[in-house]
Amino acid sequence: MSRLTLRLPETLHQQLSHLAEDEGVSLNQYIVYALTRQVASNYTMVVSDKIALAQQNQEFGDLLAQLGQAIPSEIEATLSKREQVEPESQLTPQVVNQWKQLLQDKSQSFD
Repeated sequence: MSRLTLRLPETLHQQLSHLAEDEGVSLNQYIVYALTRQVASNYTMVVSDKIALAQQNQEFGDLLAQLGQAIPSEIEATLSKREQVEPESQLTPQVVNQWKQLLQDKSQSFD
């Protein structure tokens, strides 16, 4: 097994410590788990081929047609009733952009 010395910002260190404590594992175990999960996610993402994507789009269009159209006042009324929640602290704009880029790269590889 390899050893790695890593400098972390204090806030990240605290977040990881709390998460490890919540899971009942050591900080080292939690970091290994988190890194393993991240690396595995790079290999488990599946992008549908164009035929499957076209079929999905057609099914979605059919569903929308069956549901009908809502007038703007109905949309506003429905949206005003929804619960407002804060995004997860880990979901930063940088993470969102990284995922968008990864999805774009993966989808372009199937073109």
